[in-house]
Amino acid sequence: MAETTLTWPKNYNEVPKAAFTRADLYADEIRRIFHGPEWHPIAHESELPNPGDFKTMRLAGIPLLISRDEAGVVRVFYNACSHRSNQLETAVMGNKTEFECPYHRWLFNAKGNLVGCPNPREFLPGFDKADYPLEQPRFELFYGLIFVTFSAETEPLDEFLGEAGETLRELMAGDGRLKLLGYQKVRYDSNWKGYNDNDGYHAPLLHAAFKMLNWQGGKGRQYTATKRGHVCFESALSVASGPSVLKDKDLISFKGQDPSVGSRIVQLFPTFVSTKHLDVINLRFANPVDAETTEVHYAYFAHQDDDADMVRHRLRQSSNLLGPCGLISMEDASIFHRIHIGSHTPGNAIFQKGVRDPGKLESEFLQNDESGNLPRWEYYRSAMGFERAEA
Repeated sequence: MAETTLTWPKNYNEVPKAAFTRADLYADEIRRIFHGPEWHPIAHESELPNPGDFKTMRLAGIPLLISRDEAGVVRVFYNACSHRSNQLETAVMGNKTEFECPYHRWLFNAKGNLVGCPNPREFLPGFDKADYPLEQPRFELFYGLIFVTFSAETEPLDEFLGEAGETLRELMAGDGRLKLLGYQKVRYDSNWKGYNDNDGYHAPLLHAAFKMLNWQGGKGRQYTATKRGHVCFESALSVASGPSVLKDKDLISFKGQDPSVGSRIVQLFPTFVSTKHLDVINLRFANPVDAETTEVHYAYFAHQDDDADMVRHRLRQSSNLLGPCGLISMEDASIFHRIHIGSHTPGNAIFQKGVRDPGKLESEFLQNDESGNLPRWEYYRSAMGFERAEA
């Protein structure tokens, strides 16, 4: 197989615009990254609260079936019959204790075992149903967050997460005991790297709601964890003050217990983003559809111990603040698309905010620096096998 090539700039703060736009890179990215030795969050187990609950999705083209069996155990399968690979389940989610392939009526239980198939006496000699369970990718759970990898070479999940694991745990209410509130789903006209190149520099400059609400940023830190450049934000919560354009100020009230770290963000390579801001717990499962389209499922959660008033409060904030049309993030969709358009020009994108030495990579950044994205870009370059230009 011919390898794609792209010469990377000498300086760490420069990224070739062609990385956002070249369609020939996409197939190699899928092979090396999405189907390679990486962990990908695909769901939280609270999306399947009851025995028999299931969810389906596709990750970089690979169909997956996530199921909770009668004993409450969560499993991940390839969504393909073990007979002739017919797609087994077409519903996005539901509740079943058995899955029947419509093609030849092979029947599987929620544990993935083949429990029935027509005319087995006419099969190959020695046929045994026990030899044909649904196939499974590697998967692990982290405080209920379900990760999969399609490679046997991927390191253990704890090693993959590194220091980001602690921030991610705190983001998921400290213990991962979540309750699903609902979803907002969207497709962006953007390459997956344009979607994931979001930074801390733009927020007070782009998003009009910060100005309209007189919302000032609180003190905080931004840091990267592991060689992949996972980026984490931990910041004090600064509640909007002064005259408000909102008729109901409760929409942006904070009912949590610790405003000193009231906002957290974790971005895991390659596409996962999670946010805890005010009382919103938001996990974003992003999936590359093609070289110019990225699909994102924004999932919102409460904590299992929340009372009815707190659940309603989280639901209202989740519906209005951080989603694809959220009042403090609605401009992002336009920017993702405009990055994709603008990158069809020659040259490099040059990062500035927070860059002290273009010849070095750092791991600690100010909250509003854009340089926190650079370790992730360096890992992408390395994973793709692109050589850096000589000095």
